[in-house]
Amino acid sequence: MAEIVTLADAIEATVHDGDTVAMEGFTHLIPHAAGHEVIRQRRRDLTLVRMTPDIIYDQLIGAGCARKLVFGWAGNPGVGSLHRFRDAVENAWPNPLELEEHSHAGMANRFVAGASGLPFAVMRGYRGTSLAAHTAGVADISCPFTGEILTAVSALRPDVAVIHAQRADRRGNVQYWGISGVQKEAVLASARSVVTVEEIVDTLAPQPGAVVLPSWTVGFVAAMPGGAHPSYALGYTERDNDFYKAWDEISRDRQRFVAWLDEHVYAAATTTGPATTGRAAVASTGAAARAGAAC
Repeated sequence: MAEIVTLADAIEATVHDGDTVAMEGFTHLIPHAAGHEVIRQRRRDLTLVRMTPDIIYDQLIGAGCARKLVFGWAGNPGVGSLHRFRDAVENAWPNPLELEEHSHAGMANRFVAGASGLPFAVMRGYRGTSLAAHTAGVADISCPFTGEILTAVSALRPDVAVIHAQRADRRGNVQYWGISGVQKEAVLASARSVVTVEEIVDTLAPQPGAVVLPSWTVGFVAAMPGGAHPSYALGYTERDNDFYKAWDEISRDRQRFVAWLDEHVYAAATTTGPATTGRAAVASTGAAARAGAAC
């Protein structure tokens, strides 16, 4: 059954050096506050898994938390490259970064297989590409009924899944809605899980299209209003487009990135909310970045 704890306690209990960690959320509900807590607790040698690594993984990589990245696409959405990711790949700073690349469909099917307790999933993807020759866990398989050659992808079973959601009740049942991504599958596939939420309520009111994770599927729940910022939580917060633009400049330079990390992550507390990801703090950071770029 889920325990309701502080974010710091949830990360301390679940994320350990050397773990495979999936932080999911697609377009919105990206667990930025939880990622910052992993950085604050200085976890190392992590294998980071995500369908679409964006700036939270750029920050984790730049902070030295990552050893390997398993992913389908990586970038700063609508802006450009992830410069801390590029620096790790091209220059091994702050650490060398091993890459395992898949398609989105491959990643989603791998999560589904893990959530279903199966060793692999079968799909029609990867055909005609060279990914299988360069990627572990991808193999041709023959359909026993038709003889068609398909692709098998190995199941993803992370040590820890971390997601953000709109609500949880006091028993630890979690409710989220909007673009659902593979959050549910990631939680069900993982040995341990942390869910940050915008609020904890007495009762989960019905919501069209909502996904509910029962308390017995979740390890820890932590209240973290604004915990998806600079992404958004549908019905609660809006996407901070200015920060995504500002991040391009912040992350280009190692010293500037380290200074940002010191001020907005290491120096921040999570007891009353994500100080490093609050709109006012990030807006001022974005303004400073734009002013610096103009100098």
